[in-house]
Amino acid sequence: MGALNLAEWQKLPITLTELCINTTLRCGQSFRWRKADTGVWSLALQNRIISLHQDPQYLYYRSIPPSTLLSPPTPPASHPPSVLEDGPDDTLELLKHYLNVEPDLSKLYAQWSASDANFARRAPDFTGIRILRQPAWEALVGFICSSNNNISRISQMIHKLCSNYGPLLGYLEEVAYHDIPEPRALAGPGVEGKLRELGFGYRARYIAETARMVAEKPEGWLDSLRNPEAPVFGGKMGSAGKWSPSGREGYREAHEELLTLQGVGPKVADCVCLMGLGWGEAVPVDTHVWQIAQRDYKFGKGKHASLTKATYDAVGDKFRSLWGQEAGWAHSVLFTADLRAFSERLVAKKEEVKEEVVVKTEDHAEGGAEIVAEVVERKVKVVKREIKREAEVDEATLVLLEESKRRSKRRRQA
Repeated sequence: MGALNLAEWQKLPITLTELCINTTLRCGQSFRWRKADTGVWSLALQNRIISLHQDPQYLYYRSIPPSTLLSPPTPPASHPPSVLEDGPDDTLELLKHYLNVEPDLSKLYAQWSASDANFARRAPDFTGIRILRQPAWEALVGFICSSNNNISRISQMIHKLCSNYGPLLGYLEEVAYHDIPEPRALAGPGVEGKLRELGFGYRARYIAETARMVAEKPEGWLDSLRNPEAPVFGGKMGSAGKWSPSGREGYREAHEELLTLQGVGPKVADCVCLMGLGWGEAVPVDTHVWQIAQRDYKFGKGKHASLTKATYDAVGDKFRSLWGQEAGWAHSVLFTADLRAFSERLVAKKEEVKEEVVVKTEDHAEGGAEIVAEVVERKVKVVKREIKREAEVDEATLVLLEESKRRSKRRRQA
């Protein structure tokens, strides 16, 4: 744990097999978590700043309430800090809900492996991946930003969105923590222009328009699309209805409703359904997942030669038939296993030896010349360094050039 003082932290017994935060928090589900050099992850959530750290036996956590001190403003404006209501600390219950720790993940992995040999082959190195139960609005904004984007840049955009429009909860180690802004905070005039200045590009219009549309709908509209079996924190569970290989009726209705929003296509709608609304059967199919479907599940031929709407649905139905009601969860494990930042690679070495003969003439001051036949032997080594799964770096490929020379000389008079 290094310099961390464990006496200041609470702990939850859980193994890395059941939850690995170093994978779960950075595999493209949520884009607001920040990781410090000490290995601590922190996030502004539900009127508090939550910090997490993990070892093989425990998840350590602590909750810091919003600061009541005046803090430097952030442009264009920052909402005043919120204040926690009086009452018992519910951080543990919030974390269990947010991290979705109730399902037995080992049993789920065993179930998915039994029905799919490809999952059984790839999943053992990527245990502990859970689907977060994050706020639906946060998921919606995050995945609108995901269009033609990468995880690092999406995270930067969401950070700018929060620091400019979200409520400031306080500072942790001199770093400001803002919560996600509400739809009405992004629905006003000038938001689109400001977001364009901040580097959001065409996504600026999508965010501003969708914020306006959501703000104009009845309060709680977005959460009304949730899976009743995965309610908001503190809500009551209900029945999600009859299962179907194409997904339960509530999932299909939520998907269609989301498609009416700006910047929301089938993939973004499925991401929000899965990671914001709790519909486990939602299978987001982007170009990366399409490549997995082609490589491992025999798509890409005949009527499914390209990623059309029909093929998109067929890929989802295929995965739902394999993995059942949590197909989106299983799909996310394979998606993570394919990400460059997570792939485990063995050290690979390749050596090529090339020889060439260079003939040249060297003049000497004392007169005469010398023909020099020089054999140049070049060894090129391509080395791929092994990258651990938790490392936040991509594969490093080094090309090493070694050169040696053998010279033979024959004197020639000028």
